[in-house]
Amino acid sequence: MSQPTLPTPPDGSMSPKAWYQGICALPGFVHDAAQAAAIDELDVLWHQLVEFKSRRNRFLGRSLLSPEVPKGLYLWGGVGRGKTFLMDAFYACLPYRRKRRIHFHNFMAEVHHGMKLLAGENDPLIALSSRIAQSTRLLCLDEFHVDDIADAMILGRLVEAMFERGVVLITTSNYPPDGLYPHGLQRQNFLPAIELLKRELKVLHMDNGNDYRLRTTTREPLFLVADDADGDAANEQRLDGWFERISAGTRRDEQHIEVRGRLIPVKKIARNTVWFEFKELCGGAHAQEDYLEIAHRFPTVFLSHIPRMTAGHADAARRFTWLIDVLYDNSVRLVASAAAAPDEIYADGVLSGEFSRTTSRLSEMQTQRYLQLPHHSENVTL
Repeated sequence: MSQPTLPTPPDGSMSPKAWYQGICALPGFVHDAAQAAAIDELDVLWHQLVEFKSRRNRFLGRSLLSPEVPKGLYLWGGVGRGKTFLMDAFYACLPYRRKRRIHFHNFMAEVHHGMKLLAGENDPLIALSSRIAQSTRLLCLDEFHVDDIADAMILGRLVEAMFERGVVLITTSNYPPDGLYPHGLQRQNFLPAIELLKRELKVLHMDNGNDYRLRTTTREPLFLVADDADGDAANEQRLDGWFERISAGTRRDEQHIEVRGRLIPVKKIARNTVWFEFKELCGGAHAQEDYLEIAHRFPTVFLSHIPRMTAGHADAARRFTWLIDVLYDNSVRLVASAAAAPDEIYADGVLSGEFSRTTSRLSEMQTQRYLQLPHHSENVTL
């Protein structure tokens, strides 16, 4: 039985637990003990934050003292367990104006961009932390995952500075804090950041269970697999027909697009649709910011010839995980051809554990629920 389409909580009008109890009564809803336990913790934090806001408003103008800021949550577990679903529900339930929900990749792209703009300050990172705290009391980060040394080297100081300035953090992750940045360069320098997260956030594990993303898939697969040349040619022909149908006469006669000052070859491009070869998008030296700009500009992305990757293709596999994370978080529609099914693209290598998230997201990106989402690029503020 599939999960029903679940209503979004009214903004700030009820606690997370009250909302969750309501959806549990819906026909077809599957009870999940780990989700229920997470809701209990989120409900406690919701009441703490509501009380904190009330007490702080009473203190203003009367005392130099301020109530203690509640600790946030680090919610981790396997792919598709509903972590983002619950965090988003909490976000909608909390009656705060100074709150923000953003994907971790998008957030770090903004951090690096902001530090460049504040390069003239004595300490750009501290200045940026102060700006974040001025506009944000609650920060919800989805998919906390560190695989970039530039992120790893600044995260500890950044998070510590935000905590010191009263920012409450809720984050989801597929990994426990001790599992972050597992094979990274200079990982020993990242260990204090891990200890900080464990000390300042309540760590909650949503144990393995159903992957709810696999419940309802679209009738027409948009991820085409072929294991020989004839099948590959047929799939490319199908992609070509779909592109012409989707672009509806808006195709442009261009062979490249410019992304952050560099040219990337394209197979085809139209007003809201672009078609890449895998090797051009994931085989070269591209960063997450490149994919963010593409996601911001194009609601639909075609991707041809995703290969079956082995341990020796770790760099391309990592870029592919970045690409899928960014497309997914911005509700970009992906139409693709590959040499293997999603769970067989990269099954053996140092990133195979991380790739399970990519596999799950590729499956969800074919569901009717995902395909009906509006293109969501407003979080990208590069």
